[in-house]
Amino acid sequence: MDYAIEMLHIRKEFPGIVANDDITLQVKKSEIHAILGENGAGKSTLMSILFGLYKADKGEIRINGNKVEINNPNDATAHKIGMVHQHFQLIENYTVTENIILGKEGSFILNKKDASQRIKDLSDKYGLNIDPDSVIEDITVGMQQRVEILKMLYVDADILIFDEPTAVLTPQEIDDLLDIMRGLIKEGKSILLITHKLDEIKAVADRCTVIRRGKMIDVVDVASTSQSEMASLMVGRPVNFKVDKAKSNPQEPILEIKNLNVLNSKKLLGVKDFSLTVRAGEIVGIAGVDGNGQSELIEAITGLKKIESGKVFVCSKDITHLPIRDRNEAGVGHVPEDRQKHGLVLQYSLKDNFVIKDYYHKPFSKNGILNQPVIKEYGQKIIDTFDVRSGEGLNSLAGKLSGGNQQKAIVGREIIGNPKLLIVVQPTRGLDVGAIEFIHKQIVDHRDAGNAVLLISFELDEIFNLSDRIAVISDGKLMDVVNTSDTDERAVGLMMAGVSSKEDK
Repeated sequence: MDYAIEMLHIRKEFPGIVANDDITLQVKKSEIHAILGENGAGKSTLMSILFGLYKADKGEIRINGNKVEINNPNDATAHKIGMVHQHFQLIENYTVTENIILGKEGSFILNKKDASQRIKDLSDKYGLNIDPDSVIEDITVGMQQRVEILKMLYVDADILIFDEPTAVLTPQEIDDLLDIMRGLIKEGKSILLITHKLDEIKAVADRCTVIRRGKMIDVVDVASTSQSEMASLMVGRPVNFKVDKAKSNPQEPILEIKNLNVLNSKKLLGVKDFSLTVRAGEIVGIAGVDGNGQSELIEAITGLKKIESGKVFVCSKDITHLPIRDRNEAGVGHVPEDRQKHGLVLQYSLKDNFVIKDYYHKPFSKNGILNQPVIKEYGQKIIDTFDVRSGEGLNSLAGKLSGGNQQKAIVGREIIGNPKLLIVVQPTRGLDVGAIEFIHKQIVDHRDAGNAVLLISFELDEIFNLSDRIAVISDGKLMDVVNTSDTDERAVGLMMAGVSSKEDK
């Protein structure tokens, strides 16, 4: 058998954890090979070894049958291996061309014009539609990812590693990326796809290696293996894809939004005369195409953005102009869209991140002195309850965790804080199916305890799975609020596109 890549009996240890335990991975030429595993299973570590970011403690790597030494990313590049990282490695105020040739051209200015033309040729060849002269901060996240792909193609990479490539993409951008992958395979490239989105694996992958807690469990043929079978292999038990929840029992209003107007980053109205009530004992999902005012709405409620006009009440208290801390005290919990920017202080330990909103009051401190035993007990409860995996436990730096474990840490902190209003934005982004099942249950349990939940997700199946009512937003305006049981994805999709429910009838 001709393999493009063989990673044989790989072992990698970090303090307190064996990330890769005797893993063997074999990738055929011109195939898309998925690597499936839970958050913290060791997928990214394995790929970081292949790309030279880590050195394996044991094992060997073969490329086209030949044993090689990969000690750093330059070695990987020399062996025609490229990698698109989960968090893009781009300089925002540089152009596409400058980002791609940075560190690769001996004479930066002299070669810039030729490099730009080569980048345009590559973009045209692979259907990437990238303007080499665009500045990174001016293009979409999906386009930024294409720049990362061009970085690999520019150095003639034949083995392409995609680490959770769809975590920050819209549904249309995901479809486009999968098409790009299919095109790359036709050109003779081999692709390693790290993901836990089973529908994407079914859509493009040929074979799939399943890893669980650092060990290789199985290699399966994707076409003949169901999603539920792959999910069971990944988490070691059957997984329920449907949320099991009783009918809601709405009580008194918890969140009241009245005629809200909020400016976006371009100083235009991003939220327009928006009114909504969320009651205790219900989950209200906000459905809309990304960029239609959801971010501005949530930032206005949580205090991250100024409100131009209108009112926001939580438990009958006017919080419209209150500082963020006072909003937290009023009963607002927030799982933000950007976990690294607004959810965690990456240079702080998990322990400090768990009490970052509450450290100043009892039981976490008294007279300005932190109560460390209580803080440790509280933090350990979050780790144990939400299965937050890290090498050094509470002392692990938040920035050292995998994306999925960062997400579980934030969701755990917010839910265990028991807020009357829980605002969750993309709560399961980057999570595996087992963790998604668990987080969904925690959100429903929070509702059943008599609290209100405002859910924002760009995945319609998640909105329908969790929500009791759905509020549809388009161009910053509330199109309608409907009972989930009385509507379907077609009707909601039309409203997301700006067609009112009345026009559709």
